[in-house]
Amino acid sequence: MAKRQMALVGFLQAQNCSNYPASWRHPDSSGEFLTAGYYQEIAKVLEAGKFHLAFFDDRLAMPDRFGMSAAESIRNGVRVVKMDPIPILAMMGAVTRNLGLGATASTTYYEPFHIARQFSTLDHMTGGRAAWNVVTSLNDSEAANFGQDALLGHDERYDRAEEFLSVVHGHWDTWAADAIVMDKAAGVFADPAKVTALEHRGRYFNSRGPFTVPPTPQGRPVIIQAGQSGRGRDFAVKWAELIFAIFPNLDFAKRVYSETREIALAAGRDPESYRLTPAAYAIIGESQAEAEDKAALIDSLHRPIDTLALLSEALNYDFAAKGMDEAFSADELASISGLQAIRDRVVRLSGKPNPTVRDFVVHSARGTLREMAMFVGTASQVADGMEEWFLEGGCDGFVLAATHMPGAYIDFVKHVVPELQRRGVYHDDYAGPTLRENLGLSRARTAPTL
Repeated sequence: MAKRQMALVGFLQAQNCSNYPASWRHPDSSGEFLTAGYYQEIAKVLEAGKFHLAFFDDRLAMPDRFGMSAAESIRNGVRVVKMDPIPILAMMGAVTRNLGLGATASTTYYEPFHIARQFSTLDHMTGGRAAWNVVTSLNDSEAANFGQDALLGHDERYDRAEEFLSVVHGHWDTWAADAIVMDKAAGVFADPAKVTALEHRGRYFNSRGPFTVPPTPQGRPVIIQAGQSGRGRDFAVKWAELIFAIFPNLDFAKRVYSETREIALAAGRDPESYRLTPAAYAIIGESQAEAEDKAALIDSLHRPIDTLALLSEALNYDFAAKGMDEAFSADELASISGLQAIRDRVVRLSGKPNPTVRDFVVHSARGTLREMAMFVGTASQVADGMEEWFLEGGCDGFVLAATHMPGAYIDFVKHVVPELQRRGVYHDDYAGPTLRENLGLSRARTAPTL
């Protein structure tokens, strides 16, 4: 049996900063984020480090819930540039051969046929390297950009997403693998008996077909999802092949990792059919002291508005409407319709059923280095930390966020990747041309039934 090895994913944003909103303020951060070359350079670095996947997080609106205005986010550069990641992935795919390429797309504002066609096309154009990060969207600002007054309720978003995924998978499965015959002499391109219409009529969607894209090199694009609690975790276990998470420490990671496996087994799913990968920062120095100095510089770039603007965005709640030490009422907590996992995390970590705004700032750590796992030290020390999480049952790998671009990835690939490879916990080379092969996933699994 092959030795278990970790998966590595580059966590990208098609915007003016990395996942760390203060990254654009770093003296070594490139300002070329509006150019193809910027993303192509990152892609080449990640592929040199044998990363399995680069994936783009995305939102469909600026952070404008704090004070019900985008002004402070714009002034402070808090994730205000948000480009369409699909064309960027195509540009990255043109300069790489094995790196997986994933993008976020919302089930709340797009149509299943559109998403099915878009990601199937990307999978063909990249030789089987596409992945779709499924999100349900999270605030009223996104709704307003799509002509709606308010975000759908939490459970309704997931109900819609369930049907959305079923329709997308249905379209992906309507061509038989041998439908195309290309018989030029007889003038027959494909067997019509092997291309069927979906004829879906449901609560949220009607979609007829036939689908217009033949089966892709990896059968279907890989599904990514970030559900961490309640309905979201059940959804992720049902559909995802790469589960993205944010764990503040190893004990928390081990508990959630174990619980997720139990949920999968109870649902009749093999836990080996998905990979659970938490987000992390890595800050590397020639010595522990140098790495800590680098971390201190990076941390000093953060501003309070980064946290407040991103909390307001993620929780669909105006954090300017309450004083820092004013507690949330039970009704206010229940009204949070965005990322409820953040709310649940703050309640749990603060030990308060009614946390204050300050509690949300401290315990969510939104927009700071402390929001996710952080490994700081020499290459060997960073590898120690990552190896511990991996071997102690906290994860199947990591989604590596950058403290500044592209230098954070360059440092990691140059110094930490060889150390992980030397220890045998990370692959020396890609297993094959498709993302599924490299993640150790089957070509495609049968879609869940509703």
